[in-house]
Amino acid sequence: MQNTLEEKKLKVKDPSTLDMLPALKEQLAIISEECIKCKLCQKECEFLRKYGKPKDIADSYNPSDNLFQGMPFECSLCQLCAAVCPVKINPASMFLEMRRETVRRGNGDYPEYNTILNYEKRGTSQKYSFYSIPRDCDSVFFPGCTLSGTRPDKVQKLYEHMKRKIPSLGIVLDCCTKPSHDLGRDGYFKGMFQEMKEYLINNGVKNVVVACPNCYKVFKKYGDGISVSSVYEFMVQNGLPDTEQVCGVVTIHDPCALRFDESVHTAVRDLVSAKGLTVEEMVHSGKKTLCCGEGGSVGFIAPDLAKKWGLQRKKEAEEKRIITYCAGCANFLDSLTPTSHVLDLLFQPSATMAGTVRVAKAPFTYINRLKLKKILKKTSQGRTTRERTFSIQEKTKGGTLNRFLFLGVIITAILAVRYTGATHYLEQDSLRELIQGYGALAPLIYMLIYTIAPSLFLPGVPITIVGGILFGPFWGVLYTISSATAGACLAFLISRYIARDWIERKLKSPRWRRLDKGVEKHGWKIVAFTRLIPLFPFNLLNYAFGLTKIKFLHYAVTTFFCMLPACIAFIVFSSSLLELVRGKVSPAFIIGLGLVILVSLIPLFYNRYKTKKGKTDPI
Repeated sequence: MQNTLEEKKLKVKDPSTLDMLPALKEQLAIISEECIKCKLCQKECEFLRKYGKPKDIADSYNPSDNLFQGMPFECSLCQLCAAVCPVKINPASMFLEMRRETVRRGNGDYPEYNTILNYEKRGTSQKYSFYSIPRDCDSVFFPGCTLSGTRPDKVQKLYEHMKRKIPSLGIVLDCCTKPSHDLGRDGYFKGMFQEMKEYLINNGVKNVVVACPNCYKVFKKYGDGISVSSVYEFMVQNGLPDTEQVCGVVTIHDPCALRFDESVHTAVRDLVSAKGLTVEEMVHSGKKTLCCGEGGSVGFIAPDLAKKWGLQRKKEAEEKRIITYCAGCANFLDSLTPTSHVLDLLFQPSATMAGTVRVAKAPFTYINRLKLKKILKKTSQGRTTRERTFSIQEKTKGGTLNRFLFLGVIITAILAVRYTGATHYLEQDSLRELIQGYGALAPLIYMLIYTIAPSLFLPGVPITIVGGILFGPFWGVLYTISSATAGACLAFLISRYIARDWIERKLKSPRWRRLDKGVEKHGWKIVAFTRLIPLFPFNLLNYAFGLTKIKFLHYAVTTFFCMLPACIAFIVFSSSLLELVRGKVSPAFIIGLGLVILVSLIPLFYNRYKTKKGKTDPI
């Protein structure tokens, strides 16, 4: 007789495994017991090729090990492993539980996720959210965050189109908080989603019609008491918008969030065919679709893995236009190969096939969401309306207080200059005469401040600008590059010999571990790469290199020469700023501005080169 899950013994040695979440223990037991190590999932997945077979991962998992804390965040959670598994297990569920375990232990607060989490918070905020529930309403349209921002006109038109069939249809602008769900922030996700669900149920809503695949997945799994359907199924059953027919051949990308929802796959293909197009399927489609690269927010900490998914999709499309029904997938894939949202095709067929549909990008997406909300508020006939004010308070690290303190320092400095009669010292000639009066002491003080700044996590750009103003282009470059290099070296040595344990605790993100591997493989070239292409925060980077095996001399020399271009650009630019304030545009300003722009464009040129060559970052 087969043992129950509770009786199965995990092959992990660390005693901390006894304190794991029950759901994780269950998933580890399932994978350990049932995975047959057939390698089919590894054949399909770069992540599993990197980290090993699911059974081996389950058997060696240690929640207190840094490797296992960061590793699951590199899985896109797309469930392709489950789709190809001959014994029908789902390793992605295990990796999601590992993420939750990492967060529970206080080790999943990676700063790389701030962008997506702030995006999510805006979606649930009073400013961006809006609920309109008419009289006798039992169904609402839930367009999702990305579609509302990139294609607000189509959201509005689609809502009007749907109301012809369901006059009492309501609409909800809100976020389903799937980013928090996928990042293992289980308490926050459940609290936010539960409040939204209860509000809808209490106001008579029984069905949610969604346009976003991620929202569909969330409502389907957690929306007990509310049924969910897609707008694509709705249009197949109730008619399409009245737009022209087109001809041509396209292919379809099925979002991985709807991997196992075949009714939606079929509906989208019916819609595309109804517009007169021929669909040629890619190698991976339907249940075996590929992730576009955005799944699980992997791109924030493992952009190389995320990019490989997208490049594989591009290869399979074979230059045919991709039609998808996820706004996020459309945005991500369109940067690699021509991709359109199915709503683009339904509302603007000819423009879609010609590739001329205008799709908004950030920051205009936020403006579009506010405009859409404003229109809906004006035209709403809702019996009940609300802007969501509910939020779950999370622990902060003094960010608001620090901002107020910084603002207070700036205001105090401005007032002090204004009321002490020191404004005449803002004349550049006066400033330099004042500095010359201190002799060698002035540059020494400046260099000392700059040398200490990186170790204290103080921003270097403002100090650089001051150097250009005070010392001019030649001496400003000399003093700044010398002290900036000395500061980077000081932080390096502190990390290597004094505060190694503290730095290691701060740098837990998988991306920092890849830096270590990159240095081990490429040596000083990684220092050069990260100085020229700012993938990491400068001050943290200095400390991070101290944890690697790179030789100090190699680090110092490469840092000096690879920081020099940006130093020259900012010093030449800033040396003429006070003249610009007085209304004089000098040659130094024009040259400096050009150099700053050129240096700032290096990452853009590099990204275009990567896309063209299909390359990924070395770290």
